[in-house]
Amino acid sequence: MTTQNQLDPYASPRTFYGSELRRHREVGGYSQDQLGERIFCSGTYIGQFESAKRLPQPDVSRLLDEVFDSGEHFQRLCHLARKSKHAEYFADAAELEQQARTISEYAPTLVPGLLQTEGYARALIETAQQFESQEVVEEFVRARRERQGILDSATAPQLWVVLHESVLRVRVGDCAVMDEQLVSLARAARTNRRLLVQVLPFEAGAAAFLNGTTIHMTFDEAPPAVYAESAYTGQLVEEPALVARYQRAYDLTRAASLPPEASLQLIESVAKDYATP
Repeated sequence: MTTQNQLDPYASPRTFYGSELRRHREVGGYSQDQLGERIFCSGTYIGQFESAKRLPQPDVSRLLDEVFDSGEHFQRLCHLARKSKHAEYFADAAELEQQARTISEYAPTLVPGLLQTEGYARALIETAQQFESQEVVEEFVRARRERQGILDSATAPQLWVVLHESVLRVRVGDCAVMDEQLVSLARAARTNRRLLVQVLPFEAGAAAFLNGTTIHMTFDEAPPAVYAESAYTGQLVEEPALVARYQRAYDLTRAASLPPEASLQLIESVAKDYATP
């Protein structure tokens, strides 16, 4: 693992932010814990910024500028470091996915981005970005496909996905797109031993997460976090008590779902319906 002392400050805007934070902190005579107290976070959190493990945060950067009397120095660096191929509200979660040891996702209406085929992703993005140019659409499609690379890496996380049955029934694109997507989903779940897929059937009734997508992530060297998303907005949740509540609700939803094999059989059956002329 790259240590803070080995970090090249000019490798990226994020590493430059981290090196500037460390420099200002040391000049000011603060330990990481002491600086954390000044800006209402932990010393560990400060260390993650300095080592470029976490994206800089606008509110934290504003407080740093106040503590160091640095004008808008850290706020400007934050803006530069946070430039992303993903929507602004999803940028933090996309970064954390790269570091996660486990990812547990509940999807109420759409196939999760990590498992979308190119055709499904394009049909979905064309609908969501219908007033944008085709070039913009293709850029979003490429970003989504690149994001899926974590599943092929040597450090791929364990991915546990619960799909509401609506995901299988709500058509995105034409029938050929849905057939390809569901076949791909079932094939991946049968061949990738780090992927487990379940379906929450209509018969299960109300479930804890019917109000939106949630992604629960755990890490080797950091506390767990949850990303909760609805249309055009999302929120990263890191407060331990609230993260624990999300985990309990996810566990209940998972318990109400079909077993893995029955879930895959349902997915494959619905795929055949889309494939029927």
